[in-house]
Amino acid sequence: MNFNLLIENLTNPALLFFVLGIIAVYVKSDLEIPNNSSKFISLYLLFAIGFKGGQELSHETFTSEIGWCMIFGICISMLIPLYTFFILKRKLSIYDAGAIAAAYGSVSAVTFVTAVSFLESQQLALHGHMVAIMALMESPAIIVGLVLLSLFNKEDATSKINIPAVIKHSVTNGSVLLILGSLVIGFLASTKQAEGIKPFTNDLFKGFLAIFLLDMGITSGRKLKSFFSFGIFPFVFAAVIPLVNGCVFAILSSLVTADITNRFVFAVLAASASYIAVPAAMKITVPKANPGLYLPMALAVTFPINITIGMPLYFLIVQHF
Repeated sequence: MNFNLLIENLTNPALLFFVLGIIAVYVKSDLEIPNNSSKFISLYLLFAIGFKGGQELSHETFTSEIGWCMIFGICISMLIPLYTFFILKRKLSIYDAGAIAAAYGSVSAVTFVTAVSFLESQQLALHGHMVAIMALMESPAIIVGLVLLSLFNKEDATSKINIPAVIKHSVTNGSVLLILGSLVIGFLASTKQAEGIKPFTNDLFKGFLAIFLLDMGITSGRKLKSFFSFGIFPFVFAAVIPLVNGCVFAILSSLVTADITNRFVFAVLAASASYIAVPAAMKITVPKANPGLYLPMALAVTFPINITIGMPLYFLIVQHF
């Protein structure tokens, strides 16, 4: 196996800033990114990805392949919670199993952003329709997770989950709304109009990504401290299941598209876990689920594994299988 991709990803400045953030926590440094700045950077990254995706989409022709890719993405988002829920409920409470299953079926916008940067390092461009597919994959997993909770919750049979409210919250979630809105605006803007903000959407992207990952490293380092008190099972699940999902769907994606870029993005989306949209939904609908469990699993374990080992591995699979 060629490990050049792995070495290249491990020495990527954005990843190294993530590691620096973790180190800062463990050496008790006062380094931190102000909350307002962190929120602005996350909004910028979603805006830039959505806008660039819309521009790409405006140059694409809708084909049956794109249609099948959309269906495939939604199926991934619904299938992963179904099987992970039954693995999780053997060791964890029903509430935690449902929340974690929803998180791993949904997608991480930040992992998606990092995947786009990875593709650019390989001189490959993201296809615009994959941005739309990423946004479509946010909600189905949340709905499936909540339906499973309502079906298997024997402790409180009287409690009912308001599915329409969950769907509305999923669609109007800030990150989903911004990336979809930016996608539409990028689609409507002409090439000449897009050139006017290109220095902002393109040239500054990698610098902002590095600072954002520094912030993610600091956040992950803080959450890791309490995470290990839950035993080894959550850690093993958060480390192994994403790699399995990524590898399996990297291969299965060949059924709907032969494009290496699309297949790589499908693998990354299948392997990622939401730590923004899902926690926000679970906080409202399933307050008994423990955020001290599903947040560190997604952010402090799955995210770094995907950007270090996962992405080079998925890229090798889509190239050779």
